[in-house]
Amino acid sequence: MTITPELMLHAYASGIFPMAESHDDPELFWVDPRRRGIIPLDGFHISRSLARRMKKGGYIATINEDFPGLIHACGDRDETWINPTLIELYHQLHAMGFAHSFEIRDLDGLWGGVFGLTLGGAFFGESMVSRRTDGSKIALAHLVDHLNRAGFTLFDTQFLTPHLASLGAIEIPRADYRLRLEDALTHQGRFTETPVEQNPYSVIQRNTQTS
Repeated sequence: MTITPELMLHAYASGIFPMAESHDDPELFWVDPRRRGIIPLDGFHISRSLARRMKKGGYIATINEDFPGLIHACGDRDETWINPTLIELYHQLHAMGFAHSFEIRDLDGLWGGVFGLTLGGAFFGESMVSRRTDGSKIALAHLVDHLNRAGFTLFDTQFLTPHLASLGAIEIPRADYRLRLEDALTHQGRFTETPVEQNPYSVIQRNTQTS
């Protein structure tokens, strides 16, 4: 079966997503986890050490500043589920306004970032990368703040990893996820329309108030 961008969007709205076994495997398969990883938007954990690092500043948060570069960085690993077919599909979805990159960078380049898809009030996190210490953690902190301010209600991480769990991510049963997804699709997030918060103190304060 040929997977098109339109089929991808329908799949995500139904609670499933595609993956490849490896970068070199041309085949894709559909995944419907029995337990789903999410980051509760009112439960992101900014540790004291992460807060101290954020307060040092020296970076900016951007959206879609370098979508191709971030996807390349996420897939540039010895083991990855992102193959060329998926990369092309993500590029098409980006052109259609559904796939986005959220980056943390300075004048010298990328610190870290996350790329994913948006549908309604749901953000489907696909992959993230860290090029500097805490780069992906800073990106997630700013991203969660952005999603809250932009009217999103669901941050889907697909799976739960120890890294994500340390930041407040949890696992929920498939049935619970489907209900949250159904509700999220009735909202309309404003991912690119909402200004990105550059002040780390504001991000930390809002997270403290909601968690």
